[in-house]
Amino acid sequence: MLPLYDTVRSRKFPLINLTLVLVNVLVFLYELQMDPLVLKEFIFTWGLIPARLISDPNSFWRTIFSAMFLHGGWFHIINNMWVLLIFGDNVEASLGKIRYIIFYLLSGLAAGLMQTYILPTSTVPMIGASGAVAGVLGAYLILFPRSRIASLVPILFIFTIIEIPAMLFLIFWFVSQLYSGWLAIQGGGESGIAWWAHIGGFAFGVLMVFFFRRRTPYRIGYQ
Repeated sequence: MLPLYDTVRSRKFPLINLTLVLVNVLVFLYELQMDPLVLKEFIFTWGLIPARLISDPNSFWRTIFSAMFLHGGWFHIINNMWVLLIFGDNVEASLGKIRYIIFYLLSGLAAGLMQTYILPTSTVPMIGASGAVAGVLGAYLILFPRSRIASLVPILFIFTIIEIPAMLFLIFWFVSQLYSGWLAIQGGGESGIAWWAHIGGFAFGVLMVFFFRRRTPYRIGYQ
């Protein structure tokens, strides 16, 4: 299922959400200018490496945050930023700008720590905004359970657009991450995708959004 848009229309300009997208894109464009060997060194310097973080947390704690602004390719960044654009604007409007940026960064922190906890000996750099974005998805599930997600779905080799309830869409997504994370552990743990970072970020979003949302409910408009 490829999400296209949600049926909740934000009445506020998503300044922080768009700024996060812009920063991620600018960092990615900076990566593209690098020689492959320089880029590899850059990723290993600023990416989150669980084994290194555990061995020397005082020196490498910054990589928990720097890693969430790095991406490994066009599909990687387009996928993350597209999902953030769809779901982030309404979450930002519900939390407020300052709370939203703090919530986003802490979601990424929770994601990185979960991946480190599950794979403490991993020497593979973890990069990408997906853990923080997963936190936004978790918050969206709680804040907008009656929303619908217009998605491109293949039916008998023909793609069609179907509006799927947000609760069903996001729960299905989370279960798929759990299943993939479990399979990765059964296969030795290492994987090209940080499934447990997604799980950690989403769980943080679901649990902690109650502490971050505005006391006065944000008025929304369903379409």
